[in-house]
Amino acid sequence: MPILNRASEMQQDAAGWRRLLHEQPEIGFDLPRTTAFVAEKLRAFGCDDVVTGVGRTGIVAVIRGRLGEGPVIGLRADMDALPIVEETGKPYASKSPCHMHACGHDGHTTMLLGAAQYLAETRNFAGSVALIFQPAEEIGSGARAMLDDGLMERFGIERVYGMHNMPGIPTGQFAVCAGPIMAAVAKFTIRIKGRGGHAARPHTTIDPIVTGTQLIDALQSIVARNADPVASLVVTITRVIAGTAYNIIPETIEIWGTTRALDMENAAMAERRIGEVCAGIAKATGAEIEIDYSQAHPVTFNRPEEADFVAQVAKEVAGTVDRAVRPVMAGEDFSHMLTARPGAFIFIGNGDSAGLHHPAYDFDDEAIPAGVSYWVRLAETALVSR
Repeated sequence: MPILNRASEMQQDAAGWRRLLHEQPEIGFDLPRTTAFVAEKLRAFGCDDVVTGVGRTGIVAVIRGRLGEGPVIGLRADMDALPIVEETGKPYASKSPCHMHACGHDGHTTMLLGAAQYLAETRNFAGSVALIFQPAEEIGSGARAMLDDGLMERFGIERVYGMHNMPGIPTGQFAVCAGPIMAAVAKFTIRIKGRGGHAARPHTTIDPIVTGTQLIDALQSIVARNADPVASLVVTITRVIAGTAYNIIPETIEIWGTTRALDMENAAMAERRIGEVCAGIAKATGAEIEIDYSQAHPVTFNRPEEADFVAQVAKEVAGTVDRAVRPVMAGEDFSHMLTARPGAFIFIGNGDSAGLHHPAYDFDDEAIPAGVSYWVRLAETALVSR
């Protein structure tokens, strides 16, 4: 099955939906206009059930097939935007100051809406499809909120699938791999308390800035000397908050950072070593060091049999598929859903666009028919009559 004729026919309308969503980006769980638009479309398409408020502001729509009883699969799209000032110059650019769909969630939502319209019209499958519209992916909380609200159990979902656009892959082409495809992500805040004083009398202080510089250097040894050189691990310091004047040694400083890993053993090792390094530096300098460490989400892991399944579906839609795409060290909270149920996560190409989370990024509407066709083909293949 190549691109569906129906998906090509709906592209102009679907691009209009996408651009409307792009104009009105919303953040985190606070998605009133987005969720109202999505729920209205799903009801208009004739979905059997449209349940709002799942995981605070998530939506689940159920479409039952016409070919008899069968399992339930979940298809997930994320809806939220980012706190970025848009620089695309597009006529449909964000009308919300400092909010922007810079990751393509407007496109993800649109492609799943297009699939909902087609599946509700045709119902050429056994069992049911649960269409999952998730909030708060960018803050890493939405998937867990929906799971904590009983997503899988309430709707009887047995397998679950996700898709994300990827700049650099040709528009409408697909890429996937077995095993880890996106990284486990943690974030940490380190607070160093020393003893402040006059910059001219450093010997009377415990300088938290000096302590912080030693700590930042020492943290780099975790990747360089504690991780296997062929493993994928990142420890990055992203912010240092320190000082108020050129002649004052401050009392405290704060350091922010993140770790990324493609296996949970390295993720756990990084957390342990950060604690040990902080304890050692504190003892050496006399400063007090506190750590707040949060493992935001695990590795996004595709079981081999599920990766093979979605690769075959994608190949039938696009003709070719990259089955060995390199994993990405960014994180994805869909990983929580893959921990709860079997399934897979796949990339769809966004062409030669600006990168994700860049103010000049825009989703390529030419990818919509391929994305709709992929979701439809996946549902009809997974839910064959028996």
